[in-house]
Amino acid sequence: MSPASVTRRAFSQRQAERWSLAHVPLFAALDPPELATLSALAHPLRCRKGEVVFREGDDGTTLFVVKKGEVKIVLRSHDGKEATLGFRTAGDFFGEQALLDGEPRSADVIATEACELLCLRREGFLRFLADHPTVAIALLAILSQRLRSTTRLVNDAIFLDVRTRVVKAVLDLTNARGIPGPEGELTVPRLTQEDLAHIVSASRESVNKWLKYYERLGFLSLLRGRLVVRQLPRLRQEIY
Repeated sequence: MSPASVTRRAFSQRQAERWSLAHVPLFAALDPPELATLSALAHPLRCRKGEVVFREGDDGTTLFVVKKGEVKIVLRSHDGKEATLGFRTAGDFFGEQALLDGEPRSADVIATEACELLCLRREGFLRFLADHPTVAIALLAILSQRLRSTTRLVNDAIFLDVRTRVVKAVLDLTNARGIPGPEGELTVPRLTQEDLAHIVSASRESVNKWLKYYERLGFLSLLRGRLVVRQLPRLRQEIY
């Protein structure tokens, strides 16, 4: 490959990274020169489906931006139990807590499908935040939203029964990841009973019981890794 071809390829890659960062809400207020500065700090990373991006306890020196694909954030207990705290898709970021406070990673992050990530190292990104306070303010707002979401998960696990937790989880997943279908249904891909059990902190048997109940009513179905919600308004009425 000629030097000119290498230069063009590198330029195209930087343009793609800049475009990706422009679609991240955290960086929405940046102008093109600022995005160019930020993209110069970013390094690409590809992950296969099922690959662990990092584990709880790892050193946290990098912020990850999802360019393509999806990851899930997982907590594991010493006896092997698992809880899914959330998912991050294209335009989202993760790994910010350890990046900011310098502490080890607080959870596992696993690719649920093939992913393309952009990595921002701690030293460069913190310098960028110091020079761009609007990004720092946006980061604080998103962190606050995520803290509220985690608080709600804890509240639900303590105070709500399994049926209500299952319905709320289905509604949340449909809102965040639902793909509209030709007959008004919404499909959430890459979801199993085990995944849903980890999200609601309940046994697979308990979750399956309520999924079957709502399947008999015609509200939804979960088959071959796809959740299909057919009666969203009636499902909302179950808890609201």
